[in-house]
Amino acid sequence: MSTNIVLTNQKGGVGKTTTTSAIACSLVERRNTKVLAIDLDPQGNLGFSLGLDIENSSTIYEVLNGEVPLREAIQPTEYCDVITSNILLSRAELEFTGTGRESLLKKALEPVKDFYDYIIIDTPPALNVLTVNAYTVANHLIIPMVPEILSLLAVTQIKETIDSVKSTFNPDLNVLGILLTKYNGRTILAREVSEMAENIARQIGTKVFQTQIRASVSVAEAPAHGESIFDYAPQSNPSQDYKKFVEEIAPDIHLQ
Repeated sequence: MSTNIVLTNQKGGVGKTTTTSAIACSLVERRNTKVLAIDLDPQGNLGFSLGLDIENSSTIYEVLNGEVPLREAIQPTEYCDVITSNILLSRAELEFTGTGRESLLKKALEPVKDFYDYIIIDTPPALNVLTVNAYTVANHLIIPMVPEILSLLAVTQIKETIDSVKSTFNPDLNVLGILLTKYNGRTILAREVSEMAENIARQIGTKVFQTQIRASVSVAEAPAHGESIFDYAPQSNPSQDYKKFVEEIAPDIHLQ
């Protein structure tokens, strides 16, 4: 059965998509595992950043509304399999209103849960029905955040949603930790927010990862080339940091 890892933070621009891509690509490249990456963000950045056409293919929106079986929406890339999204997914909050709407993704993933070793899910910068669907199917949550006050506040607001999902849909949901991204340890603000993040982590029963993802322009450039950060800038700080991060979480996600 697959291990499902969800990247979440209701604050945008914190590195969710980059981290989703980096984890998925690293697992495949270094561990020869079967990985499916799913984009639950209507912006569609995950599929685009891995070189896919997000406007002329079946997406997770068609899967969740029952138009297309999940297997038909899976697209192979040179890195991993991907289910893309696009702006149509922004209709989800208004359209997915029936009983069981929180478990649409869980139901859709049933046919492939034993085929993939890992399913990595990118979520929108919001706490909505898409986020709840991701939490419902997740084994682990990873919370990327930049060392800024507004990003920190967004993390504190996630706790209520996590507690709600654990009490109703997924009692085994585990918050793996908080990942600091775009990190510059030379700034006073970064160090201060890191300390505050430790306090927030304790409140939600988790930790701040030891690995920090350093800032680099290569992270912004790689998606334009449809390449992973590891191929586009293998010697960059983020590339090295993400490799180290996957090693850090390996014991927790049962990675051999």
